[in-house]
Amino acid sequence: MTQSRAGGLPATASARQRYRYTLLAATVAGGLAPAYVIRWHVGPLPTTLLELALLLTILVFVVETLRPGLPPPLWARVGVGGPLTLPALAFIAAGALSVLVSGDHRAALGLYRAYFIEPAAFFLIVATIASTPWRAGMILLGFGVGGAVAAVLNAAVVLDAIRHHVLDLSTTPPVAIYQTANAVSLYLVPLVAMASSLLLYGRGRAVRWLSALFLMIALPACLLSFSRGGYLALGAVGLGLAVSHRWAKLLVPSVVAAAIAVSQVPLIRDRIAYELQALPGNTLDFRIRIWGQTLRMLSHHPVLGIGLSYFQQAMGPFWQDLPKVIYPHNIVLNFWAVTGLPGLFAFGWLAVRAFLLAWHGWRKHEPDWRPYDLGFILVLLAMLAHGLVDVPFFKNDLSLEFWALLGMLWAADRRSGRTSPPGEAALYGRGGP
Repeated sequence: MTQSRAGGLPATASARQRYRYTLLAATVAGGLAPAYVIRWHVGPLPTTLLELALLLTILVFVVETLRPGLPPPLWARVGVGGPLTLPALAFIAAGALSVLVSGDHRAALGLYRAYFIEPAAFFLIVATIASTPWRAGMILLGFGVGGAVAAVLNAAVVLDAIRHHVLDLSTTPPVAIYQTANAVSLYLVPLVAMASSLLLYGRGRAVRWLSALFLMIALPACLLSFSRGGYLALGAVGLGLAVSHRWAKLLVPSVVAAAIAVSQVPLIRDRIAYELQALPGNTLDFRIRIWGQTLRMLSHHPVLGIGLSYFQQAMGPFWQDLPKVIYPHNIVLNFWAVTGLPGLFAFGWLAVRAFLLAWHGWRKHEPDWRPYDLGFILVLLAMLAHGLVDVPFFKNDLSLEFWALLGMLWAADRRSGRTSPPGEAALYGRGGP
């Protein structure tokens, strides 16, 4: 038997049988991430199709974990010594504190469940079952399928509006599934980051072909969302990917030139130009004003913030003529307002630790895992770029996406060097940069 390192798990053909049903359930749950918009009530309790898929995944994982003859799962062996454990626990604890701080405990508890508890459980499951790059890729494929469906549906309604000459770029573009066009890019761009890394550095033909197919669907959908924050995030991903390559001196100017060329496409040019004009509904002007008013509100709640599901109420005296949004549309102000300084610092700690872990993996891990490490670095860049003007975490699909990709990163760190079973290795044994 082959081991990845001291304390690593044996790589045997039986590994394909370990958590195979959990892997299937997790893949389906990832594909249903956008399905949080399908909602109903079980008695007095609200739930979603996504939550049902997550609970079923957790149940299957528990059943398979309790089967005799299996080694303890990853999270049981790592304990507090894992590189992400303490910052993740601190972030979850800050979320719990935000429930207590909120003026609406019932609504806050529901959001805490959706943004912290269930996605964090999924994070542990992914970190446990993603024992090979193939398994991590299967879970990512689930997210990709769900993202592709959302991309196609949203692109279709935008193209239909263009065809009928009813697209008004001074207002929010039409959407399918989501409530805003920004939500399309918020969900798709992190997946674009992962797919781009796998396309450039993936070791198998299937991995590269599937990544290319996803990008052919997702990139046009991101452009058709007309999300300026999404464009900024795509630019950050493109530059990060270019810098990572040995031909960086050629690729970086190429990415810049491509961005300039895309920005001159008439509809995209008009959408960007609108933000630079002093016109009613200018969202950049709106954001600058709401940031200022949020800071005024936070001067009364500087340490603990105002809690989950309470931003609109807490902003009551500060709204003036601003649209009543549920978050301040800036990554720092989002976490500060909702989870207070404890949550802001905990998320920053988690993000920095994850970046360092991914950077180490990109330099040191086995070739099959390195695209996942780089992909997560690009995901963080996208979240930071888009987070300058939007909310890249506090949505059901976005929080699940973040925690799941974080689980893949942890799995890569724990499993790098482990030999994949023969059937899985066939997908990764050919090709490479």
